Amino acid sequence: MAFGRRGRGDEGSVPAAAPAGNAGGLTAFIDQGSEFEGKLSFKDTVRIDGHFRGEIASENTLIVGEAGEVDASIRSRTVVVSGTVNGPIDAASQLVLHKSAVVNGDVQTSDLVVESGATLNGSVTMRAGEAKAKASLKAAESDDSGSKEPSQS
Repeated sequence: MAFGRRGRGDEGSVPAAAPAGNAGGLTAFIDQGSEFEGKLSFKDTVRIDGHFRGEIASENTLIVGEAGEVDASIRSRTVVVSGTVNGPIDAASQLVLHKSAVVNGDVQTSDLVVESGATLNGSVTMRAGEAKAKASLKAAESDDSGSKEPSQS
């Protein structure tokens, strides 16, 4: 499903910071001059260059282009911002703020990339990534198993 104009040539372009697991390309595109309000949920990648208000939930990647304005709570695996976002962002894997990004809201992520010039007004909560968390848990379990003292009866 696509929103907006076709034939601009940038529907399949994904910023270099987007993860390689994004082989499916864009599944929806809200172009400049378009306005959309409501709940948006998707499994692949969506790019917003228009104005969106509401809630966004994704299993993959949300891209907010330079002309994009998003007034929404965002929950996605990866979020790449070049435009404006007003609202909280929960990026499970990575949040990328390009130099033209303006984010007004609290963010949570495992990996934060901020280019010089980006604006972030809100609190940042960093959490361990899945791989880091699993490695830490595994290390803690192996430490516990080797340091147990025999019980006294």
